[in-house]
Amino acid sequence: MTGADPHSELLELLARTVRGPRREGVYALWLALRVTGDFLIEPPLPERATRRRLAALETRLSSLTLPPPLRRALTGLLHELKNGGRETVHVVLSTLVAPARDSVGPEAAEAVQRAARTARQAAAASR
Repeated sequence: MTGADPHSELLELLARTVRGPRREGVYALWLALRVTGDFLIEPPLPERATRRRLAALETRLSSLTLPPPLRRALTGLLHELKNGGRETVHVVLSTLVAPARDSVGPEAAEAVQRAARTARQAAAASR
Protein backbone atom coordinates (compact mmCIF):
# COMPACT_ATOMS: atom_id res chain seq x y z
CA MET A 1 0.00 0.00 0.00
CA THR A 2 1.90 2.98 -1.24
CA GLY A 3 -0.98 5.11 -2.52
CA ALA A 4 -1.59 8.53 -1.07
CA ASP A 5 -5.32 8.04 -0.53
CA PRO A 6 -5.97 6.57 2.94
CA HIS A 7 -9.47 5.43 1.93
CA SER A 8 -8.11 3.37 -0.97
CA GLU A 9 -5.35 1.96 1.22
CA LEU A 10 -7.87 0.76 3.79
CA LEU A 11 -10.05 -0.77 1.08
CA GLU A 12 -7.04 -2.67 -0.30
CA LEU A 13 -6.17 -3.85 3.20
CA LEU A 14 -9.79 -4.86 3.77
CA ALA A 15 -9.72 -7.01 0.64
CA ARG A 16 -6.59 -8.81 1.87
CA THR A 17 -7.73 -9.34 5.46
CA VAL A 18 -9.47 -12.54 6.50
CA ARG A 19 -12.82 -12.45 8.28
CA GLY A 20 -12.86 -11.66 11.96
CA PRO A 21 -12.29 -8.78 14.40
CA ARG A 22 -9.22 -7.53 12.53
CA ARG A 23 -11.16 -7.22 9.27
CA GLU A 24 -14.06 -5.54 11.04
CA GLY A 25 -11.53 -3.16 12.61
CA VAL A 26 -10.23 -2.18 9.18
CA TYR A 27 -13.82 -1.69 8.01
CA ALA A 28 -14.59 0.47 11.07
CA LEU A 29 -11.55 2.64 10.36
CA TRP A 30 -12.61 3.04 6.75
CA LEU A 31 -16.10 4.10 7.84
CA ALA A 32 -14.62 6.57 10.33
CA LEU A 33 -12.35 8.10 7.68
CA ARG A 34 -15.30 8.51 5.33
CA VAL A 35 -17.31 10.37 7.96
CA THR A 36 -14.41 12.55 9.12
CA GLY A 37 -13.74 13.40 5.48
CA ASP A 38 -17.29 14.75 5.26
CA PHE A 39 -16.38 17.28 7.95
CA LEU A 40 -13.64 18.70 5.72
CA ILE A 41 -15.79 19.37 2.65
CA GLU A 42 -15.88 22.98 1.48
CA PRO A 43 -18.43 24.48 1.81
CA PRO A 44 -19.35 22.58 4.98
CA LEU A 45 -22.28 20.20 4.90
CA PRO A 46 -25.43 21.30 6.72
CA GLU A 47 -25.41 20.49 10.43
CA ARG A 48 -28.33 18.12 10.03
CA ALA A 49 -26.42 16.09 7.43
CA THR A 50 -23.37 15.76 9.67
CA ARG A 51 -25.53 14.71 12.62
CA ARG A 52 -27.13 12.03 10.47
CA ARG A 53 -23.76 10.76 9.26
CA LEU A 54 -22.48 10.52 12.83
CA ALA A 55 -25.64 8.70 13.95
CA ALA A 56 -25.30 6.25 11.04
CA LEU A 57 -21.64 5.65 11.88
CA GLU A 58 -22.48 5.06 15.54
CA THR A 59 -25.19 2.57 14.60
CA ARG A 60 -22.94 0.70 12.19
CA LEU A 61 -20.02 0.54 14.61
CA SER A 62 -22.24 -0.88 17.34
CA SER A 63 -22.85 -4.03 15.29
CA LEU A 64 -19.17 -4.75 14.59
CA THR A 65 -16.92 -7.01 16.65
CA LEU A 66 -13.96 -4.75 17.35
CA PRO A 67 -10.90 -5.12 19.56
CA PRO A 68 -11.54 -3.16 22.80
CA PRO A 69 -8.83 -0.49 22.29
CA LEU A 70 -10.18 0.33 18.84
CA ARG A 71 -13.80 0.36 20.06
CA ARG A 72 -12.86 2.82 22.83
CA ALA A 73 -10.98 5.05 20.38
CA LEU A 74 -13.87 5.08 17.91
CA THR A 75 -16.34 5.87 20.70
CA GLY A 76 -14.11 8.78 21.68
CA LEU A 77 -13.96 9.90 18.05
CA LEU A 78 -17.75 9.98 17.83
CA HIS A 79 -18.02 11.93 21.07
CA GLU A 80 -15.43 14.49 20.02
CA LEU A 81 -16.94 14.98 16.57
CA LYS A 82 -20.39 15.50 18.07
CA ASN A 83 -19.05 18.14 20.44
CA GLY A 84 -16.17 19.70 18.52
CA GLY A 85 -17.04 19.23 14.89
CA ARG A 86 -14.78 20.29 12.05
CA GLU A 87 -11.99 21.80 14.15
CA THR A 88 -11.28 18.52 15.96
CA VAL A 89 -11.04 16.16 12.97
CA HIS A 90 -7.24 16.08 12.76
CA VAL A 91 -6.93 15.63 16.53
CA VAL A 92 -9.40 12.73 16.74
CA LEU A 93 -7.81 11.01 13.76
CA SER A 94 -4.41 11.32 15.43
CA THR A 95 -5.80 9.58 18.52
CA LEU A 96 -6.86 6.63 16.35
CA VAL A 97 -3.33 5.87 15.13
CA ALA A 98 -2.06 3.93 18.18
CA PRO A 99 -5.23 1.83 18.70
CA ALA A 100 -5.28 1.09 14.96
CA ARG A 101 -1.66 -0.08 15.09
CA ASP A 102 -2.28 -2.25 18.14
CA SER A 103 -5.59 -3.70 16.97
CA VAL A 104 -5.36 -3.92 13.20
CA GLY A 105 -1.73 -3.43 12.21
CA PRO A 106 0.81 -0.91 10.96
CA GLU A 107 -0.64 -0.54 7.46
CA ALA A 108 -3.99 0.66 8.79
CA ALA A 109 -2.27 2.94 11.30
CA GLU A 110 -0.23 4.56 8.53
CA ALA A 111 -3.38 5.20 6.50
CA VAL A 112 -5.06 6.82 9.51
CA GLN A 113 -1.95 8.90 10.16
CA ARG A 114 -1.97 10.12 6.55
CA ALA A 115 -5.65 11.03 6.89
CA ALA A 116 -4.85 12.98 10.08
CA ARG A 117 -2.08 14.86 8.28
CA THR A 118 -4.42 15.71 5.41
CA ALA A 119 -7.07 16.92 7.88
CA ARG A 120 -4.48 19.09 9.68
CA GLN A 121 -3.45 20.66 6.37
CA ALA A 122 -7.10 21.29 5.46
CA ALA A 123 -7.73 22.91 8.84
CA ALA A 124 -4.67 25.14 8.44
CA ALA A 125 -5.72 26.15 4.93
CA SER A 126 -9.23 27.11 6.05
CA ARG A 127 -7.98 29.51 8.73
